[in-house]
Amino acid sequence: MEAGGLPLELWRMILAYLHLPDLGRCSLVCKAWYELTLSLDSTRWRQLCLGCTECRHPNWPNQPDVEPESWREAFKQHYLASKTWTKNALDLESSVCFSLFRRKRERRTLSVGPGHEFDSLGSALAMASLYDRIVLFPGVYEEQGEIILKVPVEIVGHGKLGEVVLLASIDQHCSTTRLCNLIFMPAWFSPIMYKVGVHIREMLCEMGTSRFHGPSFCTFKNTQCLFCTTCPSGSWKTCEFVGSENNSVTVEGHPSADKNWAYKYLLGLIRSSPTRDQAWESQDLVLPVPASCSPKPASKEAEVGSDGERVAQTPDSSDGGLSPSGEDEDEDQLTYRLSYQVQGPRPVLGGSFLGPPLPGASIQLPSCLVLNSLQQELQKDKEAMALASSVQGCLIRKCLFRDGKGGVFVCSYGRAKMEGNVFRNLTYAVRCIHNSKIVMLRNDIYRCRASGIFLRLEGGGLIAGNNIYHNAEAGVDIRKKSNPLILCNQIHHGLRSGIVVLGNGKGVIRNNQIFSNKEAGIYILYHGNPIVSGNHIFKGRAAGIAVNENGKGLITENVIRENQWGGVDIRRGGIPVLRSNLICFGYSDGVVVGDEGKGLIEGNTIYANKGCGVWMMSSSLPHVTSNHVSYNGLYGVAVFSQKDGSSEFPGGHGAQENFSEDGDAILWETELEKEDDPLRRPVTVALIESNSINHNGASGVYVQSSEALHIVTNVIHANGDRGITVAQSSQLTRVTNNSISCNRQSGVKVEAQCKVELRGNGIYDNRGHGIITKGDSTVVIENDIIGNRGSGLQLLPRSDTKVIKNRIHSFRAYGIAVRGHAKALVQENIIFQGKTNKTIFQQISNNRDCIMENNKFLVFKKKSDTWCLVNPPARPHLENSLRGPSAAHSGQKVAAMATRITARVEGGYHSNHSIFCTIL
Repeated sequence: MEAGGLPLELWRMILAYLHLPDLGRCSLVCKAWYELTLSLDSTRWRQLCLGCTECRHPNWPNQPDVEPESWREAFKQHYLASKTWTKNALDLESSVCFSLFRRKRERRTLSVGPGHEFDSLGSALAMASLYDRIVLFPGVYEEQGEIILKVPVEIVGHGKLGEVVLLASIDQHCSTTRLCNLIFMPAWFSPIMYKVGVHIREMLCEMGTSRFHGPSFCTFKNTQCLFCTTCPSGSWKTCEFVGSENNSVTVEGHPSADKNWAYKYLLGLIRSSPTRDQAWESQDLVLPVPASCSPKPASKEAEVGSDGERVAQTPDSSDGGLSPSGEDEDEDQLTYRLSYQVQGPRPVLGGSFLGPPLPGASIQLPSCLVLNSLQQELQKDKEAMALASSVQGCLIRKCLFRDGKGGVFVCSYGRAKMEGNVFRNLTYAVRCIHNSKIVMLRNDIYRCRASGIFLRLEGGGLIAGNNIYHNAEAGVDIRKKSNPLILCNQIHHGLRSGIVVLGNGKGVIRNNQIFSNKEAGIYILYHGNPIVSGNHIFKGRAAGIAVNENGKGLITENVIRENQWGGVDIRRGGIPVLRSNLICFGYSDGVVVGDEGKGLIEGNTIYANKGCGVWMMSSSLPHVTSNHVSYNGLYGVAVFSQKDGSSEFPGGHGAQENFSEDGDAILWETELEKEDDPLRRPVTVALIESNSINHNGASGVYVQSSEALHIVTNVIHANGDRGITVAQSSQLTRVTNNSISCNRQSGVKVEAQCKVELRGNGIYDNRGHGIITKGDSTVVIENDIIGNRGSGLQLLPRSDTKVIKNRIHSFRAYGIAVRGHAKALVQENIIFQGKTNKTIFQQISNNRDCIMENNKFLVFKKKSDTWCLVNPPARPHLENSLRGPSAAHSGQKVAAMATRITARVEGGYHSNHSIFCTIL
C-alpha cells in the first residue's frame, strides 16, 4: 500500500494511534512513509515525548514555553539514553569477547518499595548483577550506612520527578552508573550524597554535595541540583541548579589526554548541536545626532572682541572657500586680496565626519566600523574557532543556575565549555582561576551580586556571544595575568563597569557592544594591559574607557559615543595607546588626560562632543598626534595645569569600586611586568603634534598651563573663537610650523605674563588679527601672517615682543599695530600693504621702546604688478617636520595652493624680482 493512496490528513490520523515501535517500523518502509512519519513531529511525536513521565520538556528549565526544533529528535535522545549507557563502560582487555557476551545477557529488573521484592536500595544492590535495572517505587528511602556501588547498575525512580526521595551517601567504585528520576538528599551521617563518576539523568540533589574526582566522567540531564562539585570531564544539559551555598559546579584538574569513550561522547554532543549561528547579529549602527552638539551659526553682523579684537562675520570664509570678492568695498580703494582655497585634512575615518552634525539627523558609520557577527569573527580568527570547537573538559549546555552563591567554578588547569545557559541571581556566575580555560558561548548572565565572569591567576579562554547585564559589579573581571578573548558580547546596564582589567590582567576585547553601564564601559587599572579593538562603547553614565592607576592598554578602532563623561579618561599614571578610534557625540569632553595621565593619543577622530575635543594637563606629558578634532562644543584641545575637582573621579566611575578580593589588600606592585613597550615613545614635554583641529565651538587650542608645551605642525582651521589662545604660560610654549586659518577671531592671542615662541607658522585669513599679544616674553620669528581681517600683528600695552623675519600682510588693516607703550623689536620683516588708505605700520608717537630695524615695506598702486614669494616658500613647512608615527598621516594634513601677490615696489627695498608664495 502506498502513502499516496489516501489523503495525507487521513494517514496522519491513522498513524497517530500507533505506538513507538510500530511508528518506527513504518518509517522504514520507504522514503514516502519516512517523510510521512516525520510530518507527525508536532502531533504524535510531541505527544510521545510529553507523555513520558521520565522526560521533561526539551527546553526545560530555561525556556519551557519554547517549542524544540524537533520533538522527534528530542524524544529520540531521551529514549536512547537508557539503551546506550551500558556501552559507555571501558572494555576489559583480558577478554576480547567480553562485551559481546555481556550485551547478550538479558538485564534483570529489581523492584524496591512496600509490597515489592526488596525493602531498601542496599538490599537490592546486594543481589544486583552487571547492568541490572533497579526501580524505586514512590516513597522516601533512608539508608543508614554508606552504599558502595561495585557493579554498573541503573537506578530509576518510578512515577513523576519528586515522588521518589533517596536519603543516602553513595560511593561509586564501578566504571559507570545511571541515575534517573530521583530526588537526592544527604543522609544523617554525611553531607556527601555521591562520590566518583556517574551518568545521571533527571535527578534532584537537594541540600547536599556531590563529589567527583579523578578521571571519571559524568552526565547530568534534565536535573535539579544543589551543591554539585564535579570532575574534569562531564556533560550537563538542560539542568537546573538552585540555591547553592557554594559553587553549583566545580571543574578541577586537567582532563585526561586519552581519547576514551568520554571524549567520543563529548565530541558527539558537539557535533549534534545546532550549526546555525544563534548569536545576535550586528546591524549597521546609526548614530543619532544630539541637537546641542552642533555649533551655533554665526551672526552676519560684525563683532568687536575684547582688547580691540575685531571680528568680521563673513559667512563663507570659515569653511575655506574663496575670500570675499570685495563687492561691498569702496570702488575708489584699491585692495590687495589673496585668493585661497583652504582645505583642511581629511578625517581618519572617512568623509562622514567632515561636515557639521545636523540636529535630528543620523550618521551611517563607515563599513570598517560596523560590528561583525560572531560567526564572521570566528571565521577570521582561527585560534578563536579552535577554542569554540574544542571538546576537552566539561560541557554545560542549556542549564539554569539561579538563586545561589556560585555558578561554575573552574580551577587548577580545569577546562569547561558553557553554551546557552542562564545564570541569574547568583553572587557570581563563573570563576576561572589557576591556569584554567573556559569557553562561554551565547549565555545569559544577569543580576549577579558581584561580577558576572571572574578570571584570575592566568585564567583564559573564549567568552563570545553572551548577554551580560544588570550585574552589581563588573560584567567581566580580569586580573592577575589572565588573558581571555572577549568577543561579540553585549555587556550593558551594569551597576558598575562593563569590563574591568587590573593587576597585570591582559586579554583581547574585540567587537563587543558595551553600553548603558553606570561606570566606565571598560576600566583599566593597576597595570592591566588589554588589547581593546573594534568595540562599540556608548551611552555610559561615566567614561567610555577609563585608564587609571598605571593602567596600560592598546585601544584601537573603537566607536566611543554618547557617554556622559569623557569618551576616554586617562589619569593617575595611566599610559595607554589610543589609536584610530571614533570618539563622538559625548556629553562632556572627547578625551580627558587628567592628573599624572600619560599615553599616546594618535589618529583618532574626535567629533561633535559637547565639551572639549581633548582636555589635558600639561604636567601629565601626553602625546597628542595625528588626530582629527572637529565640531566639538568648546575647545578643540584644551591644556590646563589643574582642573577643578581633577583629583576626583567624574561621575564616580571607579572611585569607590572594590577591587580587592576577599578583603585582602591590593599589592599589585609586587607583580609588575618590566617589559618595554615599543608603542609608547618617551616624551619629556607635553606635545600636540600634526593634528587637524577645526570647526570647534571655541578656540582650536587653549593653553592655561604652568608647564612647557609644544604645539607643532597642526592644522587649526575655522574654529568658533581664536585659532590658539595662550591664557597662561609661565614656562615656554612653543608654537611651531602650524597652519592657523579662517578662525572667527584672531589666529593667535597671547595674554599677559606668558612666554610664547611662534616660529614657522602660516597664519592667514582669520577674521580678527593675525597675532595679538600682551605677553611679556613673546617671540614671533619667521612666520607668514597674511590675509587676516584685522591687523597682521597687534602689540598691546605692556607687552614685550620680538618680531623677526616674518612676512606680514593685513587684508583690511595695518601690517603691525602698536597700542600704547608696548616694548618691541621689529627687525628684518617683509610687510605688505593691505588697503591704499591704510598705512603699513601704526605706532604711538614718542614710543622709544619700539625699535624698527631693516624691515621691508611693500605697497602697491595697481594690480598689474606681480611678485611671487620665494626663499623660503610659504609657511608652514610640514614636509620635514613630520616624524615617527605622524609621518603616515602627512598626506591627509595639508593642501598646497599657489598665490600671486599683486603690488608695486616703492622705497627701493626690492628690485623687480618675483617672490612666489605657497600657502597651505
